[in-house]
Amino acid sequence: MAMSGPPSARRGRGRAPMADINVTPLVDVMLVLLIIFMVTAPLLVTGVPVNLPETRAKGLDADAKPTILSIDRDGGLFIDDVQISDADLPDRFAEIASAHAGQPEPPQIFLRADTALDYGRVMRVMGELNRAGLNKVSLVSTGSDAADVSDGSE
Repeated sequence: MAMSGPPSARRGRGRAPMADINVTPLVDVMLVLLIIFMVTAPLLVTGVPVNLPETRAKGLDADAKPTILSIDRDGGLFIDDVQISDADLPDRFAEIASAHAGQPEPPQIFLRADTALDYGRVMRVMGELNRAGLNKVSLVSTGSDAADVSDGSE
């Protein structure tokens, strides 16, 4: 792609129109869109609205896609955005455990519970998880600022 220099006074004519597409603005726009999608894609993962508690703990590294168990403000149970009843809970946990029976590690369960829930409700669900043999449970929370939380040392 040859570029012509500034118009010469000797030749007596102006610059000829360029028939090539200027790709630089296109690349700039595409990079901005790529960054926007990379930032917003992880935010689209959760489907059940749950007000999560805050903590200063670091996040976990997940190798495989975990099963997400959510308990909303009203006590409704959701397994991967599908609502289930309390009576179906042991059967669904048994299905999850049997699906991963041949693997060396138990399946990863992410438990998301609303802050307005009774502690006993969350513990009953965790008891059912334990009874089904699903012992690799991670409690999901949101991060908080270290300045907002007192560490108890005064």
